[in-house]
Amino acid sequence: METPSEDGAVRPQTLMLTLLGGYLLGREAAVSAASVIEIFGRAGVGEHAARSTLTRMVNRGLLLRQRHGRAMYFGLTERSERILTDGETRLWKVGAVNRDWDGRWTLLGFSLPESWQKQRHELRSQLTWAGFGPLFNGLWVAPGRAAVEEIVGSLGLESHVKAFHAATLPGTDVDQMIRETWDLEAIAAPYHAFVERWRRVEADLEAGTGGRDPLAVKLLLDADWLQVIRDDPRLPLEHLPADWPAAEAEALFLRVDRRVDKEAARIAEELLDVRPLIP
Repeated sequence: METPSEDGAVRPQTLMLTLLGGYLLGREAAVSAASVIEIFGRAGVGEHAARSTLTRMVNRGLLLRQRHGRAMYFGLTERSERILTDGETRLWKVGAVNRDWDGRWTLLGFSLPESWQKQRHELRSQLTWAGFGPLFNGLWVAPGRAAVEEIVGSLGLESHVKAFHAATLPGTDVDQMIRETWDLEAIAAPYHAFVERWRRVEADLEAGTGGRDPLAVKLLLDADWLQVIRDDPRLPLEHLPADWPAAEAEALFLRVDRRVDKEAARIAEELLDVRPLIP
């Protein structure tokens, strides 16, 4: 099975994390490169791309590499476990639609030396993932009570960052503030595209046509959805346009996932060559 559309092409690293997060997280285990390559092939990813992804992820501290006999096995690192745990929370617990906002915001201000281009880029990247948007130069804002301690601490920027929880005062136009801080069309576009891609897959699954492989569907679906929601700050629904597409897209994601999840797990259990991690 191929990715439903080139517009929704799943990055191999995201697909790898989806596979390992779904079937390896919390198991203190490693999987063989051969079984990963076989599963990637079912999702339309070639052997060369699969091997390159494994190597890059080892070099970036996202995977451990261990040899058992003549075969190579890969397990999760502490860093990848944190990423996967966060992704699991995004996928299954938080949800894409913020219906229960309490009116509070998190403000984060920072001032970094001009020479700290790498740190500035990394901070902005992590703030975006955490739901922040640039309110003013050097002042970012996120809905709700965002946890910033881990972001700031992981980058060693405690002395350069100040963070507060706050509420807007009467007279502040929150709708306008949101439109000025976030590009709503850019946030909504991936949801619309997701619906277009996966509506066709759902129709094939319902009709029993298209030769859809349940494990490939599961991996591509979850990875695609994670890519869609990763840059969504989960803005308060009450301050978004009436036709905001996140709810429709999320409902579609859940329907398709429920349809293939059980069979995908059975196939993964059959194909994955799993061994305990060597201490």
